[in-house]
Amino acid sequence: MNPPTPASITSASPGAGTAETTGAPAGLPLEIDDIQGGALYERPSPYVGTYLLLQIHEAADGRELIRRLLPLLEPGPASAAPRSGAWLTVAFTYEGLRVLGVPQESLDSFAPEFREGMAARAAELGDVGASSPEHWEKPLGTRDVHVALAALAPDAATLETVVARARHAQEEIPGVEVIWRQDCYQLPTGRTSFGFKDGIGQPAVEGVGTPTTNRGEPPIKAGEFILGYPDETGGLAPVPTPEVLGRNGTYIVFRKLHTRVAAYRQYLRDKATTREEEALLGAKMVGRWQSGAPLVLSPDEDDPGLGRDAGRNNDFGYTSDLRGFKCPAGAHARRANPRDSLEHEMSVDVRLHRMIRRGTSYGPMLPDGVLEDDGEDRGIIFVFAGAHLKRQFEFVKTQWLNDGIFIGAPAEKDPLVGATDGSGAFTIPQHPIRRRLPDVPPFVVTRGGEYCFAPGLRALRWLSELPEG
Repeated sequence: MNPPTPASITSASPGAGTAETTGAPAGLPLEIDDIQGGALYERPSPYVGTYLLLQIHEAADGRELIRRLLPLLEPGPASAAPRSGAWLTVAFTYEGLRVLGVPQESLDSFAPEFREGMAARAAELGDVGASSPEHWEKPLGTRDVHVALAALAPDAATLETVVARARHAQEEIPGVEVIWRQDCYQLPTGRTSFGFKDGIGQPAVEGVGTPTTNRGEPPIKAGEFILGYPDETGGLAPVPTPEVLGRNGTYIVFRKLHTRVAAYRQYLRDKATTREEEALLGAKMVGRWQSGAPLVLSPDEDDPGLGRDAGRNNDFGYTSDLRGFKCPAGAHARRANPRDSLEHEMSVDVRLHRMIRRGTSYGPMLPDGVLEDDGEDRGIIFVFAGAHLKRQFEFVKTQWLNDGIFIGAPAEKDPLVGATDGSGAFTIPQHPIRRRLPDVPPFVVTRGGEYCFAPGLRALRWLSELPEG
């Protein structure tokens, strides 16, 4: 399957109603009819998608593009099939909002990280060496990226029909140019290029009505994801001004990550004596078996039935395994979401760093058993949605994935996605002596990324009506 797209996120628009679900803050229900739904609702599975990045050469044409896209952003949550057959989402970089004519006073009210952009913060994020912006796929990380448009559909024919409609709207506007495209997909198995089932463990959002799949984690406050609502601190994240622009919006982190699948497989093969041990070492590094079954619930062998069961595969904590004999403290899934392991109960600190994550594959899968790189570009498009760029995405990336202080192993990084130079190690607790895997090479290389802002529907109309210069 060919790959190329930006964050496949669905949209809701006026007419969808207001969420009065149990758990919504009294007197402050979520305005579901104004929120682009991809941050709140799961995608269908399987699917294909396309990310388009656009450059605005003329502000008036950029505003016209928004007017033409608005009718394509259909009402209703992502779980409802849109009339067009596909879901669309639109988001903007800081530079894109500036080019559209958003007043400087308003631009200055956005989060500092958004204003700086991902490329400017690359060193802090660990995007160095082969992952540094000088090696990024152009135009990612440049001032040329202004708009990110995402389309998502159950099949390629439907997707191309909707993308053609969006492209037609753009092609009639000479002052807007498509400068990048990335197709992506999710296999029916839900597995990524590394072979592991992805998309497990998303937080439930208070006020949306989606049931939690982890009884140890009550729904997270909506203000952690959508601007204008109380968050886990009891306060509100700073909302960009004017309110019509900032309210019901969310920040989007978009990253293209190339996966070195052959190197990953070869490393496991070199460290294992049997295929069974190879699979176990891979599971120890990830925190789950390839089926999605968590090590905490199935420590000795894969359990595909558990991996498929959405009612069980996320319903666990780590208090029964604080020493990591089942799931190492440094495993990828445990680092990204420590759950209750930081304080013998679901930690408030952990809740402050939860994000909604949408992972999608691109490029052809490396055939099973192949240990040599075939030269194809394959990997994962990661999209994170949240109201706090710094204490959500940036904190998790720098403090939990790229650092091991919080697990008592300062020199160790995430074995799968950590910013490693090949000299690090990964510790597997076991009896009678722990095992250390040395010289863990980088398995993921950053190809580029952007910080974007996905406005609410009313905000999009406001942007489309900005006055001339």
